[in-house]
Amino acid sequence: MRIGIIAFLHESNTFSRQPTTVGSFRQNLLLTGELIRDALAEAHHEVGGFFGGLADAEVEAVPLFAARALPSGTIQARDFKFLVDELLETVRNSRPLDGILVAPHGATVSEQFPDADGYWLSELRAAVGPELPIIGTLDAHANLSPLMVDSCDALISYRTNPHLDQRERGIEAANLMVRTLRHEITPMMSAVFPPMAISIERQCTEEPHLKPLYEAADAQLQIDGVLSNSILLGFPYADVAEMGSAVIVVTDKNKQLADQLSENFAAIMWDMRHNFSGDFTSVSEALQQCEGATERICLLDMGDNVGGGSSADGTELLSAIHAKGIGPAFGCLYDPEAVAICEQAGVGSRIKIKVGGRTDDLHGSPIEIEVAIRSLHDGKFREPLPRHGGITEFDQGRTAICETDSGLTLMLTSLRMVPFSLQQLISCGLDPESFRVLVAKGVNAPIPAYRDVCETFIRVNTKGSTCADMSRLEYQHRRRPMFPLEQDASFSINGST
Repeated sequence: MRIGIIAFLHESNTFSRQPTTVGSFRQNLLLTGELIRDALAEAHHEVGGFFGGLADAEVEAVPLFAARALPSGTIQARDFKFLVDELLETVRNSRPLDGILVAPHGATVSEQFPDADGYWLSELRAAVGPELPIIGTLDAHANLSPLMVDSCDALISYRTNPHLDQRERGIEAANLMVRTLRHEITPMMSAVFPPMAISIERQCTEEPHLKPLYEAADAQLQIDGVLSNSILLGFPYADVAEMGSAVIVVTDKNKQLADQLSENFAAIMWDMRHNFSGDFTSVSEALQQCEGATERICLLDMGDNVGGGSSADGTELLSAIHAKGIGPAFGCLYDPEAVAICEQAGVGSRIKIKVGGRTDDLHGSPIEIEVAIRSLHDGKFREPLPRHGGITEFDQGRTAICETDSGLTLMLTSLRMVPFSLQQLISCGLDPESFRVLVAKGVNAPIPAYRDVCETFIRVNTKGSTCADMSRLEYQHRRRPMFPLEQDASFSINGST
């Protein structure tokens, strides 16, 4: 058997003013053929799981196409066409194939195709015909669409957020593929889309409000004939008709059972909807908690959640920390202009400089401060442990470490960087335990790394393109009514596919 492997991963924030281009993918990952195996076969990533699962089954893996970009704005039309054309060309040049394992994100948006994942999956289905099995994984933040479901034989989402089980899900998908091709099973998939969205502040699967939903999912897996089920938490920063939560059930040879169980599962999710609206802590409330605390605290800057596509240069929270003199504190800002100024001034210099707030007017104004330049770095680091996103190699570009007299240490980077690894600090000579307060621009994703040093996490409701309070976002295209944005929204089983 020859199984093709395709990955096309981008979480598109339509509220971001930073468009995504082919260059965005080249900066992160854009590979074809055997270079994919070299880059991802051992990674804590679903594609690594594809390779691992197929190797265990002694089945040939045929790497075709892999593209991944850091979450950012909508993919420009011409760039999306180029990527899809390249993807389909690799499929045409690699036949014969017995099946294809796919890794879409599930919340990708292009200018021409709001349901970008549904589009490329349907194009792939058209290219290979109706009989070839297509089985894949989805990010738990996918905004699932009927077109995605109709284009695949089975889809499996991550079961953890922060995402620590990606490789495991890839292995699960590979096993389903092998069993399907050996005629041991015939996957039948059903999905239901209740009119609700789960606040990003409530999307940590380790916390009490989501645990009962995943326990119900685990119980359903014990039913005879159920192969897989998935909870799609949804991605609220893609203003598309598909935005929202959903469920999937995959059964063996029994579509009626898949329909029934997915409807039951969606009803359970709907009944729990009031647990998922979010609890929001203001900047002033968060800093008040810091002032009286003795333990080390991580402040999660939700409005500038880099892993959700924000600018990475939001200043609202860091400006307040600097003004109050709460420290020693750490924060990171994407600011290539400031990095260049620091490099010109040199290590050991004291300068007055404006930092942050340069990308747009959504994330606060630049802060004017006096800093001492402590060190300069190339910005490359490696994370050996499983962390959110399954990424091991990072590059944040030229980096400057600066300190203020108020006790704030600033890391200034020339490329946007997600806060998924403490190696980001350690590689620049910083000891995370030397700070009393650390700011991480995220919501849930930084937790696996930062809990090694922080006893307390406070999610802060800052402004920005990833503001956790969905009522502040100006949606134009989402479904209506939708809970919790419309409290009177109702649900009946008519959204199944």
